Amino acid sequence: MKLYDYELSGNCYKVRLFLSILGLNFDTKPIDFYPGREHKSKALLSLNPLGQLPIFEDSDATFCGSDVILSYIAENYDKSGFWYPKKQRLSIDNWMRVADEITATASAARLHDTFFYDLDIEAETKLRIHPFAVMDGTLRDYMELTPDEAIEEIKKLIDEVKKVDGTFSSLWHNEPLSDEKRWKGWRKVYEEMLKMATE
Repeated sequence: MKLYDYELSGNCYKVRLFLSILGLNFDTKPIDFYPGREHKSKALLSLNPLGQLPIFEDSDATFCGSDVILSYIAENYDKSGFWYPKKQRLSIDNWMRVADEITATASAARLHDTFFYDLDIEAETKLRIHPFAVMDGTLRDYMELTPDEAIEEIKKLIDEVKKVDGTFSSLWHNEPLSDEKRWKGWRKVYEEMLKMATE
């Protein structure tokens, strides 16, 4: 048994979960859905002309779509008959399709909003969001850190960003740079942050 799998896909997860519940051994072939669009490659389109995941192979048979795959696995490998009783199969199939329709919109929204995937043209866009990792007001007012504690916290964040070769962004207001009143000692925090980020 082989599952052509994308870890973030809810439909692939359904299949992985059911195979695990039944205690079945299976191989997974990770597919570079995003950004590689491997599901639209010639090789995978030959298995599923719709260019969708999951795809499941068992012996010489190939199945596409989580509802079809789940039905096949239950019918052939659930010896108890608990998951797919013969007298209820039509109802079960119907509700799996209803569930798939419901989750399809949420999946499409996640593709669009998280990966900036343009569903109209089946392609990712060039838009990139670089969220800021730290803000002066959060450090002082919400976390109630001293300037020295803030420097240590910022160092941890910068180190994490550097581990993944990311872009460290901060939101810093004018007032802390004045180094006066409630922001006494905070200009040093900003200067140390710049040093650590550019080392």
